[in-house]
Amino acid sequence: MNPNTGKNRILRLLFWESTIKCNLTCAHCRRVETDEAAPSDMATDQAMDMIDQLAAVGKEQGFMPVLVFSGGEPLCRDDIFDLIRHARKRELQLALASNGTLIDAAIAEKINNSGIQRVSISLDGATSEIHNKLRQLEGSFEGAIKGIGHLKKAGVPFQINVTITRFNAGQLDDVFALAEKLGAVAVHLFMLVPVGCGEEFATEDMLSADEYEKMMVRIAKLEVSQNLQIKVTCGPHYERVVRQAGLRKAPQKPDMPVCPHDHGKGGHPVGKPVHSSKGCLAGVSVIFVGHQGDVFPCGYLPVNCGNVLETRLKEIWNNSDDLAKMRDTNQLTGKCGVCEYRKICGGCRARAFSVKGDYMAEEPFCDYLPDAKK
Repeated sequence: MNPNTGKNRILRLLFWESTIKCNLTCAHCRRVETDEAAPSDMATDQAMDMIDQLAAVGKEQGFMPVLVFSGGEPLCRDDIFDLIRHARKRELQLALASNGTLIDAAIAEKINNSGIQRVSISLDGATSEIHNKLRQLEGSFEGAIKGIGHLKKAGVPFQINVTITRFNAGQLDDVFALAEKLGAVAVHLFMLVPVGCGEEFATEDMLSADEYEKMMVRIAKLEVSQNLQIKVTCGPHYERVVRQAGLRKAPQKPDMPVCPHDHGKGGHPVGKPVHSSKGCLAGVSVIFVGHQGDVFPCGYLPVNCGNVLETRLKEIWNNSDDLAKMRDTNQLTGKCGVCEYRKICGGCRARAFSVKGDYMAEEPFCDYLPDAKK
């Protein structure tokens, strides 16, 4: 086994689908189950054991991972603050991913006192017309803005997450202006992966490979001029685009000055001032745990690597054949396999899987032609 694919890998961030339940039905969501599946969420004692497993991994590797309470909508889970307190006692670093609509003054204060170090709020446009269309609920934009206001008043650091589609691509500048006006510390841009509800997006609703490339250049230029932290997620070729365009901003201030890693997958804590993440981090330094305990390389890649209710997280992280394979860039195929940028990019493994049925296939939404193919 390649020594870089096995037990010396540091688990830096775990996204946990704390509940499948959600008060919205967003058009581009990775969720495929409905609220009717909520009774199959991990019970409180099972969730606490998963948290203990993560903390044990952290202590052994000498680095406490970031635990992101995600969903669904995590605030739909009745015991969410009990679980957050438990994770805090285990010295994990904590973040909360929410749609913002359930955050009132009381909830914001509870978040502030809970140990959550940052909240990410999804805004998929700078106007209610665009956001509500994607969220498929009138008033969801206004609800998210109110939630953000409560967080700001309570002193909770927050970031804006934006999933880029053809619907909102033209609002990129306006989104940054809105984020700055609202007082966000960062904007994290998610390149759409066609899984879950996102599979239903018509071809004309998704950016083409050429459009993705142009969007990456736009983002890189914005990053140079913005005071906000900018992070591109599920767009591993962003680092290549930045290098080719010669656009390199001075090191950013820390994303959350508690976590000494250099990529902050999903827009969550990074501790030293470095540039954006490099490459697809699915299974490399990040994993996703579903609401029933199943472990996946990321929330968009439906390759089941085990279940924390049956196998310890440490064993899954260290011994999964699928995780080991996708950590090895020498096993990439197609143009990704011969690309001179494969070690800093590697392509999105989830998009490869969704289009090709093979998570080691070439990135289908990359417009770059490697030197070996020219």
